[in-house]
Amino acid sequence: MIPPRADSIARTGAAQSAAATLLSVALLDSAETQNELTPDSAWWLRVPAVLLSPRPVFFALREDDPDDVAARSEPVLLLVWLAGVASVLATPTASGLLDNPDYDAMLLAVWAFIAGGIYGVVGYFVGGFALFFGARLFGSLGDFRRERQIVGFAVAPLAVSFLLLAPVRLSLYGGDTFRAGGADEGTGETVLVVVQLLFAGWSLALLVVGVRVVHGWSWPRALAAVAAGVALLAAIVGVFAIA
Repeated sequence: MIPPRADSIARTGAAQSAAATLLSVALLDSAETQNELTPDSAWWLRVPAVLLSPRPVFFALREDDPDDVAARSEPVLLLVWLAGVASVLATPTASGLLDNPDYDAMLLAVWAFIAGGIYGVVGYFVGGFALFFGARLFGSLGDFRRERQIVGFAVAPLAVSFLLLAPVRLSLYGGDTFRAGGADEGTGETVLVVVQLLFAGWSLALLVVGVRVVHGWSWPRALAAVAAGVALLAAIVGVFAIA
């Protein structure tokens, strides 16, 4: 018969071993693990990994093998789409949709899915071009595809913000989330907005990390490239706002 203490230690050791194995797979930090996975599986595992250990994920973007490049498409599309949904739900338009009698919960969901997808894909290409511009300005020889894929993985925190904050908002405020002057106004909503801004800041930080890792640059050079891209985006938005 195994003593209770020994049994407890054995179970703890097994749990720690399993956790270490899962973490190793998630972060793809061993050659053996990478060799066992198809490119598609590897890139799907890198979706959560970019939140835990972003440098290996961005380093993998240096790979130019056609199969590896093609395997990134669906994970990037998922991240961009969810980030787009999170973004459109944060707009003033979304906050008053249910004030319109033509909208119900089902139509609201369809609107968020379609508008979020369009917003995310457009933002992916426009943001990728802005980053491409900033990186080229500071000496990058990389192509447009690589820059927009940096953007695609950098928006992972925004995608997560939708999965985490949307259920919280709906559980707290229900339909008032999408009505003007509802119960969602006050301290609670302010806290949620601050949390959402923190997720956006996290994405911006990942963007700088991605540029630094992919190009092998110093922190100041990577920051300058991202700042140049942001300045270009601001100029484009300003032109459309004036027009």
